[in-house]
Amino acid sequence: MHTAFFLLLGASVARFLLRHPGEPRTPWIIALSITLALLYVLGPALGAAPTLRRLLWLGLVVATWVVLVVLAPSFAWCAVPLFYTALRTLPPRAAIVLVALLTVFVVTAQLQLATAFDPNLLLAPPAIAALATAVFVHMERQTRAQSVLIDDLIRTRRELAATERREGTLAERQRLSMEIHDTLAQHLSSQQMLLQAADRTWDSDPATARVHVRTATEITARGLAEARRLVHDLAPPELAGGAGLAEALRGLDAGPDIDVRFHLEGVPAPLPDRVQSALLRIAQGALANVREHSGARTAALTLSFLGDQVVLDIADDGHGFTETRGTAEARGHGLPAMRARVSQLGGTLTIESTPGEGTVLSASIPLEPTG
Repeated sequence: MHTAFFLLLGASVARFLLRHPGEPRTPWIIALSITLALLYVLGPALGAAPTLRRLLWLGLVVATWVVLVVLAPSFAWCAVPLFYTALRTLPPRAAIVLVALLTVFVVTAQLQLATAFDPNLLLAPPAIAALATAVFVHMERQTRAQSVLIDDLIRTRRELAATERREGTLAERQRLSMEIHDTLAQHLSSQQMLLQAADRTWDSDPATARVHVRTATEITARGLAEARRLVHDLAPPELAGGAGLAEALRGLDAGPDIDVRFHLEGVPAPLPDRVQSALLRIAQGALANVREHSGARTAALTLSFLGDQVVLDIADDGHGFTETRGTAEARGHGLPAMRARVSQLGGTLTIESTPGEGTVLSASIPLEPTG
């Protein structure tokens, strides 16, 4: 439509200059044509919503075009793109009224150009206007239907993902409860019975009591090994096999449309397993937020070893936000979970965001002195 408008406007100017060379109104025609082109270019910058500025802009465009048609009726065909502009800007009823008025004006201008009465000039403009309006209304209905369908699909996908997460959580809880019951609980029960037996026979049969204590000690060692195995199974798979935090962070991504870069600063120091796990989970949650909410093209992960603390920064070049901490975190569980992880390790989580300049999330965790 934009291309058609400028082609029709240029053709109308060329037609006027060829058929009416040297007329006094020529400078006015050229000036009004340039004004109309500039006004039309400003339209997309004002958005599609029917705001006051948008309505004033539409009024100026139509008024400039009307003056052009009065001076040179051949500019009447520029009305076709204006039909769509009115339909996109105004409410349906108001847009149809404006399209009807523009059509009447076009018919009047074409009849002035005709040397004799021509039924086509009387019937063609209304037919074109009706066709343009019908196509636009049909497209708008299809767009709304597709939008509703997409919203339903997104909501269904989110509900399905939430259901799968709940089912996965319940299955994991059941597995852990069975593991604990079959290993740790049985070991603790055996230890209790052995220690109770040792307590009963401690004075009467010290040798038997010591056997019970040694057996309880062996069961304790097996229970400790089982506990360590369970903890190892619960650790993030990215850290399995002795992989360090830096390698795990370097392997993260935020989807095919976001370029994730990793930087390591300072001299790496050994980190406790719980610190590595917490920082990895924070990085994964932050990248998920970048993918779903920021509209960013790039994200940067920076892991800094500062001697007495380790700092993880996640920065993106998205649209940012201006919400307060309470309203930003009320929409989901990501940020509260991150704060809880950092707080449990005695650290701090800070978020800095500026509209149009992206967001920076920083997790700082103190390290115990070594040596």
